[in-house]
Amino acid sequence: MEPTSSEYKFLSLLAKEYPTRAAAAAEIINLQAILKLPKPTEHFMSDLHGEADAFTHILSNASGVIREKADRVLGTSVPEQERAEFATLIYYPAQKLAQLKPRQTDLAAFYRTTLYRLIDTCRVTASKYTRSFVRKRLPKTYAYILDELLHAHFEDHDKDLYYGSILTTIINTGEADHFIIALCELIRNLAVHRLHIVGDVFDRGARPDVIMDELLSHHAADVQWGNHDVQWMGAAAGSDICIAGVIRVALAYNNLETLEDGYGINLRPLALFAEEVYRNTDITYFYPKITDDGDYSPVDMERAARMHKAVSILLFKLECALVHRNPEFGMLDRALLETVDFASQTVVVDGTEYRMRDCDFPTVDPKDPARLTPEEEDVLAKLRLSFAESEKLQRHVRFLYAQGSMYRIENGNLLYHGAVPMRMDGTFDVVTVNGVPYSGRTWMDYCERMARQGYFAPEGSAQRRKGQDFLYYLWCGRQSPVFGRFKMATFEHFFIEEEAAHTEKKNAYYRLIENEDEHVAAAAAGAILKEFGLDPARGHIINGHVPVRAKNGEVPVKAGGRVIVIDGGFCRAYHDKTGIAGYTLVSSSRGLSLRCHSAFESAQKAISENRDILSSVDIFEKNSRRLLVGDTDNGQRLKGQIADLERLCAAYADGTLVEKA
Repeated sequence: MEPTSSEYKFLSLLAKEYPTRAAAAAEIINLQAILKLPKPTEHFMSDLHGEADAFTHILSNASGVIREKADRVLGTSVPEQERAEFATLIYYPAQKLAQLKPRQTDLAAFYRTTLYRLIDTCRVTASKYTRSFVRKRLPKTYAYILDELLHAHFEDHDKDLYYGSILTTIINTGEADHFIIALCELIRNLAVHRLHIVGDVFDRGARPDVIMDELLSHHAADVQWGNHDVQWMGAAAGSDICIAGVIRVALAYNNLETLEDGYGINLRPLALFAEEVYRNTDITYFYPKITDDGDYSPVDMERAARMHKAVSILLFKLECALVHRNPEFGMLDRALLETVDFASQTVVVDGTEYRMRDCDFPTVDPKDPARLTPEEEDVLAKLRLSFAESEKLQRHVRFLYAQGSMYRIENGNLLYHGAVPMRMDGTFDVVTVNGVPYSGRTWMDYCERMARQGYFAPEGSAQRRKGQDFLYYLWCGRQSPVFGRFKMATFEHFFIEEEAAHTEKKNAYYRLIENEDEHVAAAAAGAILKEFGLDPARGHIINGHVPVRAKNGEVPVKAGGRVIVIDGGFCRAYHDKTGIAGYTLVSSSRGLSLRCHSAFESAQKAISENRDILSSVDIFEKNSRRLLVGDTDNGQRLKGQIADLERLCAAYADGTLVEKA
């Protein structure tokens, strides 16, 4: 049958890459071989919240995957301590070598044994990939020799003689350290094919910027945005309220390191303003939360508390303006600063009148509470410029936009940070914008479009301003998929004593998927999976955002195994609440396994004492057979490429296209 004009055009373009039938056939053979390889490993992490040291360690050990491979290669004949030392070498090669080498009486023998073991571990780790795939990830300096070592056929070579000759040369030329480091890096790169971060890289912990640098250098990482991430995205876009918000959170946890050292944000204008205007103001409720063992002087704490109160009042003023500017957000009741009765020192929240425990607001005019003073406007202008000019922050946020999204669908899994807004009857919340109703997946897609508009729409345009406002809505809005609560009770925590005012009621989504009646929970999860085009009986929702309180008996696997919540308190500030230091998830060709982690002490102790993060492994879903690449989403794409190449071969065979030698 004659191809259509569009088919002929497509095949002609494909023929430029495969100019002969033999070339097309060779690629078909290659792709068919890839389909038969085991499914590569995926690694899922969530709610990192700036805990860079713990993140870097778990990234290096792939949640225990690398230790498992090392144990498999070395076997039980090698003592436990020696296996732990070998695993630590893979995680931190340069630092561990510096510790190990002075202890050796025969350095050449140590090098030879270590190199043998690393090569064997690398061969095992690389077994899921084609030789071509591995070659592309080899360090250029040693690419040829590593390729030889990893792919030698020992039916043709005596293994000890072949390896021994090469390794002796490596040692004698003084390249052993560099070669060991290169092998360790290759093992780490091959252990995990893709890294998924299910939201909240930012806030609370000291160095989210270090985590972002790691993600930028990772060979295959994606991010599903969390509410803390979108607030930083809004700040980078130039949103005053998002800027005030991220600074407020940093001050709440005494974490100025992220802003000043990480991103070079100049906080001096805010500090000077707070020292001058808030010096004699009540700051009782604004002292930072301390989650580390640092030695902080009372003077430093007072300075931080003054800055914290100053930026919080700025935030509440800006919030009033935002909710009036966007009545469709349905948040007019959150203009709380405007509803304070300064004479009686009371405020009405959710229909109840409460006494304010603090009304000492030196920049607030009771007749016009939301109006910014000229000094506040000046501080905001300087902060906005500093955020805009932070090259590192802008680079990191561009990565979040390029490799991030509201949700991701991959290999039967639906990944998102917060919630798909629902009603208690199991239907999806409907949000109407400009007369258009959105719910479920269409609402998530709309939220993503608006988040992108806030950063990429023309500077100064109404579209950009609308998108920036929406980024703040995503941070704390009622139907925000990355927030999932009725309100962000920041104002109430500061100014109202009664705990009842602090309650942040969750969206019905959480009451459904956590329902004690497993049928109710499974039905809700099934409806969501179906909405996103996945099989309700086989798919999984991988979720973060709400810490699983393991110490209270709460479990991360919900809704009959359809929902997996991997926020187990990675952030140090949550350890007391959860009793653990986070969950991660590993999806391999053999099944799904949850990894429950204990607190990470320090990289130094990991190196010097081989202290890995103690983790328990729960293989909660085992595949009936080992999954292959052909069973994955990528496998479906490869099958499509094979079908296209088969059409190209047929076109060469029947003369529709002429081969070009």
